[in-house]
Amino acid sequence: MTATTDARQGTTRTPAPRVALSSTADPRVDVAALTEQLLGQYAELRRGARAVAGEPDFQKIEGLPMPEQRERVLHQLRELVAHHDVLRAFPSRLGGADDHGGSLARFEELVAGDPSLQIKAGVQWGLFASAILHLGTAFHHDTFLPDAMSVAVPGAFAMTEAGHGSDVAAIGTTAEYDPATQEFVIHTPFRAAWKDYLGNAGLHGTAAVVFAQLVTAPAGAQRVNHGVHAFYVPIRDAATGEFLPGVGGEDDGLKGGLNGIDNGRLHFDHVRVPRTHLLNRYGDVAPDGTYSSSIASPGRRFFTMLGTLVQGRVSLDGAAANASKLALGIAVRYGNERRQFAGAGPDEVVLLDYQRHQRRLLPLLAETYATTFAHEELLAAFDEVFSGRGETPEGREDLETLAATLKPTSTWLAMRTIQECREACGGAGYLAENRLVGLHQDLDVYVTFEGDNTVLYQLVGKRLLTDYAKALRSGGAGDVARYVADKAVHRTPLVRAAQTLADVGDARRSAGQLRDEDTQRELLTERVEVMVADLAAALRPAAKLPPAEAASLVNSHQHELIEAARAHAERVQWEALTRGVHAATDPGTQQVLTWLRDLFGLTLVERHLAWYLVNGRLSAGRARTVSSYIDRLLVRLRPHAQDLVDAFGYGPEHLRAPIASGQEAQRQDEARAYYRAERAAGREAVPEKHVR
Repeated sequence: MTATTDARQGTTRTPAPRVALSSTADPRVDVAALTEQLLGQYAELRRGARAVAGEPDFQKIEGLPMPEQRERVLHQLRELVAHHDVLRAFPSRLGGADDHGGSLARFEELVAGDPSLQIKAGVQWGLFASAILHLGTAFHHDTFLPDAMSVAVPGAFAMTEAGHGSDVAAIGTTAEYDPATQEFVIHTPFRAAWKDYLGNAGLHGTAAVVFAQLVTAPAGAQRVNHGVHAFYVPIRDAATGEFLPGVGGEDDGLKGGLNGIDNGRLHFDHVRVPRTHLLNRYGDVAPDGTYSSSIASPGRRFFTMLGTLVQGRVSLDGAAANASKLALGIAVRYGNERRQFAGAGPDEVVLLDYQRHQRRLLPLLAETYATTFAHEELLAAFDEVFSGRGETPEGREDLETLAATLKPTSTWLAMRTIQECREACGGAGYLAENRLVGLHQDLDVYVTFEGDNTVLYQLVGKRLLTDYAKALRSGGAGDVARYVADKAVHRTPLVRAAQTLADVGDARRSAGQLRDEDTQRELLTERVEVMVADLAAALRPAAKLPPAEAASLVNSHQHELIEAARAHAERVQWEALTRGVHAATDPGTQQVLTWLRDLFGLTLVERHLAWYLVNGRLSAGRARTVSSYIDRLLVRLRPHAQDLVDAFGYGPEHLRAPIASGQEAQRQDEARAYYRAERAAGREAVPEKHVR
């Protein structure tokens, strides 16, 4: 191996060792081709964003005091807009490119530089400016968008309240129209209605898009609440940084992570804004106070407005996947170089040669591949809708459901992956210089914002129930009969007995069935279908119960609802990974990806093995084969682990972890050379236990 000097890190970097394959017939990964496949349709845009994230000026400095970190990130944000093509999602007439998918692809790569920068960029352009774009009309685009895009006006997205986070429909802030002055009066009537956790609100923001209950009373008529709408509200004097009259707030202060973002609280005491500050794409108020909307249903209007902001969930899904890749890039490289405990020969054993270490990292690697392929499909669906090519109510609903499916799955995966990688690197993983602790701190809140993960899974579960009900209505009694018959078969020993007979005690036959693509698909699909059908049957009486009893019945099955959504998400990711396997053109790469897909699928089955046994989907013999075949897959994938993380396409300037720079291999080589020399010279001391 040839050592190279990484000037940016000030360390000597040695290429990671390649494990020798057992024969020339073993498949090899075409790393360059796989990298291109993983980069997806926005490969060049991703490369450009990674180049930015690889520059020291855009990277997080661990341990920087919070005030300095905040100012650094604000400066980085302004440098991005000045020099680095970050306005692609906006109209071309205002300097953008009308490229929604490409914009998110670039944006989510910033996590490799500094998650605080990625999220502050998301607050400014993905929330504040995008709310003006998607909820406003031409007046708002011309009046407010240019300064929001250029960061001349740093902005907050004031939706979440101290008393209502995920339940946006119930927020307490009001915007009551005064026809005498043609103004809206923005007011937070109690402490729980304060807007909270808002990026840019603590220090930098000079305006906010404020979500409030729109109330009108035209010509002295009854006051009517038209539900949640968005308003453009100035909050600070740009010159002095002081709050404007009637606006108040607090800094959220030090957080568990993302301290480059100035999160804060806002409250409003009868703050007046012109009627034209209502972002009125979906609902408008005439000068006399008459309300009008192109969407008659208040519920559909509310969800349509929120649906325009789904890009936050899409981008978090991609950023979380990238964080998992960074963590695995560090841990796998270190596991390939770090040696511990004596082996059969004179040398200690490389960590990744231990089965337990493989069990810790390789299933997470497989799941990260599944997450990556699923995100690329989500990004394509997002661009299809937001470009207008596929913008239909059904298309938007499907996009929202897919985003609510994948964002929780990928952000929870990121937390598990980073933590496991940290532990797999031992004490070295706990050092701030190796980034894993900082990544964990910064990514932690990803599971909460842009929709709490548990709440999002509930939305997915409800959609599954709705689709199931539609399918039954369209299929009629026959579908119900088939479902009942299917339950009767599987919940008797018949299927288990059939599997036992088919396997005839031969573990190889069981493994052959389990590695079959159709078998894995059937196992994952049936789990979703049975869980949804059982849940629908359990909740069917709710339609005839009084509201309180119906709510109690639904609440008693909340866990099953969330687990059904989780099972659905796992199947979605498995299908995406399977499509990725088929899309690979190099035979060796395709074989390795197939093993990776099998590892992912069977890890899911193993994770839920009790369910498959209780529900009669697997015999005891075949269930025992699941874990043993996973162990066989680990052995097959072990030689390719480094190639698979290298294919993510992140260099040392992105990993920025000394333990992933090659220095560990140099230390190990030095130690082994020392002991070899001692043995050759006859100077090595004899262990006491060998002395007779």
